[in-house]
Amino acid sequence: MSTRRLLAPLTSRDKALLLDSVAWLVGVNLAVWSRYEGVLTPAAVAGATALGCLAICCHALLGHVRFIYRGRHRFGTFDEVITLGTTVAATALVVLVIDILSRPRLAPISVPLVGGVLAMVFMLGGRYAYRLRAERRLRRRRATPALLFGAGSAGHDLVRAIINDQRSPYRPVGMLDDDPDKRHLQVHGVPVLGDRHALGRVAAATGAKAVIFAVANADAELIREVRRLTLQAGLIFKIVPSVGELLDQRTSVTDVRDVAVTDLLGRRQIETDLGAIAECLRGRRVLVTGAGGSIGAELCRQIRRFEPAVLTMLDRDESALHAVQLSLSGRALLDSAETVLADLRDPAALARVFATHRPEVVVHAAALKHLPLLQRYPGEAVKTNIWGTLHLLEQCADVDLFVNISTDKAANPISVLGYSKRITERLTAHANQIYPGRFLNVRFGNVLGSRGSVLTAFMAQAASGGPITVTHPEVTRFLMTIQEAVQLVIQAAALGSGGDVLVLDMGTPVRIADLARQVAETLARPVPIVYTGLRPGEKMHEELLGADETDVRLVHPLISQVTVPPLDPELARRLDPAADPADLIRDLAQLCVADPSPLTLTSPLPVPGERSAVD
Repeated sequence: MSTRRLLAPLTSRDKALLLDSVAWLVGVNLAVWSRYEGVLTPAAVAGATALGCLAICCHALLGHVRFIYRGRHRFGTFDEVITLGTTVAATALVVLVIDILSRPRLAPISVPLVGGVLAMVFMLGGRYAYRLRAERRLRRRRATPALLFGAGSAGHDLVRAIINDQRSPYRPVGMLDDDPDKRHLQVHGVPVLGDRHALGRVAAATGAKAVIFAVANADAELIREVRRLTLQAGLIFKIVPSVGELLDQRTSVTDVRDVAVTDLLGRRQIETDLGAIAECLRGRRVLVTGAGGSIGAELCRQIRRFEPAVLTMLDRDESALHAVQLSLSGRALLDSAETVLADLRDPAALARVFATHRPEVVVHAAALKHLPLLQRYPGEAVKTNIWGTLHLLEQCADVDLFVNISTDKAANPISVLGYSKRITERLTAHANQIYPGRFLNVRFGNVLGSRGSVLTAFMAQAASGGPITVTHPEVTRFLMTIQEAVQLVIQAAALGSGGDVLVLDMGTPVRIADLARQVAETLARPVPIVYTGLRPGEKMHEELLGADETDVRLVHPLISQVTVPPLDPELARRLDPAADPADLIRDLAQLCVADPSPLTLTSPLPVPGERSAVD
């Protein structure tokens, strides 16, 4: 008859008492055996057996009194271990006293103490084995068997997290890695079984139902290839976030997510000078405008890592402020001073904000950015992008650092958006000449996943059944993830010189048609792609540097440093947002040339002594 069948009639409490009894008997006999160096006489064996039985009786009595075997604690829990430890210690002391008083002694005086320690080790070992077996049985029933691609640090962290999380939806059955040196590696008991080309064979052998891509900073080509092999094998494909998404956190089970188009386009690990950034932000009062937008929210998220004294988030959209506060702190009561509802078009409101919060660092991310709308309504670009920035600069006489977020459309601009952002670059350069602080610009291209971005539009079109609309088959754009862009913005702010435009390296331009196809491939059903033609103000290929700008990288290998001529704010104030759109666009273009002072704008200068429209 098997041991399992013999133990079947016993309850779990009976089994626990039996385990502890055997532990005492074995522990005492091992203590006697070690005391006599393995040479045991019949008298020593009899004494050890008698002492072990005495310990069992005493332990059972004390355990009953302390409810160890009557359901006070769940088996194998920390609370039970504490109660069990004190019971074993009390039992050892009682047995020691009885042994000392016995004539002759049942065993040497050290046996009860050493035997108690050994018995405790066996009891804990038995409970650990029980819990491990129960957790594995539970995980096998509920969890999806998965292969992990990547046996590096992210893979190690993920395996450890899955094993330690009883509620994990995954169960690691093997790992894959292209590094031949890791071919025989085992990570927490999970073996590396091959490289990417062995995926189908390993999946069939292990019964895996999913593949988790656990390389935190892989290039897009590798992600696409492993995903293709995974889908060919009929498995689910999941991925862990990049280092930029995780920030300083370790990979956990909850980080595993579906693949995004941004993963398929590529991810870069950006080396930043954390010491310089910390010196720039730690303990300072920081104000972020446009904090409710995608870029502004990510700026707030990353700035908070560096422990500013105060982080003030300003936006004119109350719902956006609610969302960013909720994402940062898990609460969104909107009742604290960190959220400010104000409009850059209102100079009096900005004056009150600066008087109240007295920021030392200002990051200006608020702007109108949709090119076709601004092309139709250039007056709105003047009032928000140009005059709003001017109002903000007028309040920044005492700030230590001002960072204006610009766009690649400001390089050789041909659109209202490009003109307005080029003018803000020049106004910022002018402020750097008249104020003691550092005033600089950061210029970059399209940000993937930001609100209103091309990727967001494609995803919405695909979700509604299509078609996905692309302006031209050959049009290209510079693309960067939000996390990468903001990392470089903060780095540029820490290291850049005042008056300059710091241009972020956006990598190789991406054909928008390829991006549309990547979106379409993530869907279960085919979605057509329709070409609509370039719109007014759009370029076929964007540029990061203007015709007269030289690519010089002095502060960081991914940041170009170019100079921009300052612009007298009085010329910007002469713009008339109510003018005919064609005339206003011509005026905006004039203000983008190196020296617009000899040029005649269509808008007249304000009459001396009268308040202008922006004051």
